[in-house]
Amino acid sequence: MPAPDTPDPSTVDPNTVDPNVLDLSTIEQFVLTPELKGYPHDAAPRAIRDIGSAGWNVLRGDLPFPVALLKRSALDHNLAWMADFTRESGVLIAPHGKTTMAPQLFAQQLAAGAWGMTLATMQQVSLAVRLGLRRVILANQLVARADILQAARLLRDTPGLELHVLVDSMAQLALIEGVLAADAHDCRLLAMIECGIDGGRTGCRSVAQAMALARAIAGSSAVALSGIECYEGLQVTGHSATDAAAVTGLMQVVQQVARQCDAEGLFHGEEIVLSAGGSAAFDVVARTLPMQLSRPVRTILRSGCYLAHDSGFYQRFMEDIRARSGARWQERPGLQPALEIWCQVQSQPEPGLAILALGKRDASFDLDLPMPFAWVDAAGRAPIGKDWTIAKMNDQHAYLRFPPGPAPAVGDLIGCGISHPCTTFDKWRWLPVVDDSYNVRSAIQTFF
Repeated sequence: MPAPDTPDPSTVDPNTVDPNVLDLSTIEQFVLTPELKGYPHDAAPRAIRDIGSAGWNVLRGDLPFPVALLKRSALDHNLAWMADFTRESGVLIAPHGKTTMAPQLFAQQLAAGAWGMTLATMQQVSLAVRLGLRRVILANQLVARADILQAARLLRDTPGLELHVLVDSMAQLALIEGVLAADAHDCRLLAMIECGIDGGRTGCRSVAQAMALARAIAGSSAVALSGIECYEGLQVTGHSATDAAAVTGLMQVVQQVARQCDAEGLFHGEEIVLSAGGSAAFDVVARTLPMQLSRPVRTILRSGCYLAHDSGFYQRFMEDIRARSGARWQERPGLQPALEIWCQVQSQPEPGLAILALGKRDASFDLDLPMPFAWVDAAGRAPIGKDWTIAKMNDQHAYLRFPPGPAPAVGDLIGCGISHPCTTFDKWRWLPVVDDSYNVRSAIQTFF
């Protein structure tokens, strides 16, 4: 979907503009139509800003099924929860926007105190910068010529833009230097060295490798060293003590590299950025990554899934996070699942099996299959047990297994939680936002 048009950023005085207030006017004016999945078949096209006045209710069947939705109360709770957690931990957060790719949700995260946003591709960065974002971490290595040039153009044309990119090899550094030299760009990209783990994906595999790269960056005319970062999510297993030890060890590597870079005077700028980017053990990062160096240190979490949360993978890790974080966090509710998918039973072909009109086109299936939590029949909401499970999914169908006893009938509604919001949002071009009675109050647009 094309990015919204916005005013020319070169005409904006960075001293008079909040660095992270997004202009959502074009998104709010975007017109939704029945051609979009989840939009009522017989409804007139409506601008996003007018969706809340339509009077629709999901459980009444006003929207066609399946439909993915967001619960407003859970979103509000999660925004407040993470704001409290980061404030009390003394760290900042730049949420990973690739989870939702919904600028309206970015704006809510920024309003709740986020330092900036993290993004995964230059397409995502370009969209967010056009909307007004001015603090960005590109949590990926720049390697494509077009992406390197786009990063340089954004820096040249956007007053007040702070854009950090990741570098993890001499080969990548040489690539960036060659592209910018050939195109006669005179800017220096802010670069964070990525520390990785053996068997993982990107990132320097040793302190020695990271330090050699840091010295090369410090001497580069194309790149300036702004910080050190890592992604700790590949190490988590679900065993709390093991996870805490592994993540702590990676944070110590980041600190060792940062301490040595500081001692050698390799950092550029007045502050040093330390960052880590997962949603499963961010509490360990918040406790172990902050450190003192010769200049101020900005410690930034990049967790992205906390806003929508889920009912499976991250919900299991949430219990460990609360347990590790002390009595205050054990006593208060943790993050809540805000993302749900509702569908209908389309067939009940044999005892103990119902076929749902929900499939891989609609919900994530990479970590867990959707988890049924609610059943609505003609009489209203009916009880559902934990032994109701979705055993398999096809492109457009899900196999709901349930024990002997009351059985869902054809046409009944089944509400499902999901596991891994990142791979559910990308299946929907818009999502309604509902209150606790499932009245549609607003809508968000995604940009995948």
